[in-house]
Amino acid sequence: MEKASGRQSIALSTVETGTVNPGLELMEKEVEPEGSKRTDAQGHSLGDGLGPSTYQRRSRWPFSKARSFCKTHASLFKKILLGLLCLAYAAYLLAACILNFQRALALFVITCLVIFVLVHSFLKKLLGKKLTRCLKPFENSRLRLWTKWVFAGVSLVGLILWLALDTAQRPEQLIPFAGICMFILILFACSKHHSAVSWRTVFSGLGLQFVFGILVIRTDLGYTVFQWLGEQVQIFLNYTVAGSSFVFGDTLVKDVFAFQALPIIIFFGCVVSILYYLGLVQWVVQKVAWFLQITMGTTATETLAVAGNIFVGMTEAPLLIRPYLGDMTLSEIHAVMTGGFATISGTVLGAFIAFGVDASSLISASVMAAPCALASSKLAYPEVEESKFKSEEGVKLPRGKERNVLEAASNGAVDAIGLATNVAANLIAFLAVLAFINAALSWLGELVDIQGLTFQVICSYLLRPMVFMMGVEWTDCPMVAEMVGIKFFINEFVAYQQLSQYKNKRLSGMEEWIEGEKQWISVRAEIITTFSLCGFANLSSIGITLGGLRILYVPRGAEADCVSFPNTSFTNRTYETYMCCRGLFQSTSLNGTNPPSFSGPWEDKEFSAMALTNCCGFYNNTVCA
Repeated sequence: MEKASGRQSIALSTVETGTVNPGLELMEKEVEPEGSKRTDAQGHSLGDGLGPSTYQRRSRWPFSKARSFCKTHASLFKKILLGLLCLAYAAYLLAACILNFQRALALFVITCLVIFVLVHSFLKKLLGKKLTRCLKPFENSRLRLWTKWVFAGVSLVGLILWLALDTAQRPEQLIPFAGICMFILILFACSKHHSAVSWRTVFSGLGLQFVFGILVIRTDLGYTVFQWLGEQVQIFLNYTVAGSSFVFGDTLVKDVFAFQALPIIIFFGCVVSILYYLGLVQWVVQKVAWFLQITMGTTATETLAVAGNIFVGMTEAPLLIRPYLGDMTLSEIHAVMTGGFATISGTVLGAFIAFGVDASSLISASVMAAPCALASSKLAYPEVEESKFKSEEGVKLPRGKERNVLEAASNGAVDAIGLATNVAANLIAFLAVLAFINAALSWLGELVDIQGLTFQVICSYLLRPMVFMMGVEWTDCPMVAEMVGIKFFINEFVAYQQLSQYKNKRLSGMEEWIEGEKQWISVRAEIITTFSLCGFANLSSIGITLGGLRILYVPRGAEADCVSFPNTSFTNRTYETYMCCRGLFQSTSLNGTNPPSFSGPWEDKEFSAMALTNCCGFYNNTVCA
């Protein structure tokens, strides 16, 4: 019985581990009594009924060996498979480019971008520390100051030379330059703290916008690239027709605006949600924010929010920095709001393109608005507090909470329904309100023999000087001023709808003047108007942004912070000191001649009495008597 139980334990251990030990086989052969083995017709052992036989164990040995080999060399196999896939893709891309490079241009551009990102990541890991050591001499404050002054001087000389050469043949180009100077002076005059303005941030932001505009508008390469990008976006958005035609039918999709533009918002919202789940949106936003932060000297949170506004809406962008809102300064909050007003979201961009607005102009305008928004914000509301987010490392963005791509796509589409409904409701409501206002103004004007008085006419007179300083020709100024006024006092959807009507008239070949009334504006005026309307800066958006930030805002001065540094942070007056002392005063109760008692976070703390003494040294309160 002991020998049998021994053989059984050996067999069980062999089954559990999946391996065969020759020494154990020999032991089993030695302990088995004669006559206990069973064999088949070929003489192979069938065992004794207590476990796997020697033949069965030997038959499993090659599979176990192969599995162990695969586990050991799994990383090598992955590399080989990845290499084969890359070679296959390279052959496919080469064949596509040889057959028709124009047709394969989109795939070629995407491939180049992916290669650039991979090479950048590889070089950063390989040479990142060496480059950091090479740049250490620039950490010297005097050398850094000289570098800044030299760069500023070179930029100023370059700007003067460019203006002199460019305006020699077209003196009218000086008008928009004078307009920029005018807007800067107006913002500086309205600045909250004139002496605290960081001119590096202001001129860096304006310089980035200027350089980007030169690349997009004045260079053939930049113009071609953004035209091509706009065309690809238009082609991509046209796939919405496949879904909307199935749901609504071809007739409605072709003839009714609501079934043309609004489904695009749902489709684009679905795509953005997928990209956010995959982490691509966060990666791009962080790279843009990092570039703006190191060039303009802004803090991580405000830069991240402004960069996020390029892709998401003015109420969604603060969600990217929601955990940090409670510790942000007032200047940083102002920058977040300004970034929301200055840009448009990706989903709304699709709707504007559906209006017939030039896609390349919309894309470039939204990107160019980010640095200008930071510059104008820091000019109007400079930083006077000590920010907690000056580190160049930035802040981390989490990935989507969805569990898979399908859930992300579904949630994105469902969430976009609210936005599409909001757009439709705004168009219905504001167009109706505008019609009523025009009717009321026309009636009031007719009472004093003023014909044709409308809201647009009033805006055309009030905003004409400002529009002219933007570079619009004087004959186009009334119509452009109308759209700018509609955009600010009503919303940008109505303004872009008006712009699309003017553009359609021009493209249809209609005469420019009919009975002394201009029917459409020039291409230059269309582009300037597209840029000026590209943003959520209107009265209704102010309420939306304030409401969104109020929901997201977390009060500063957490209780845990107040009770953790009474000996270090109570040495001078700060906002945090005031908030903590106010909370301490509210938590203190006087008990006649007895020592005061404390409640809340200050209860049962040995240093509460000392903290109260320190606070009473800074502020007056009844508990200090």
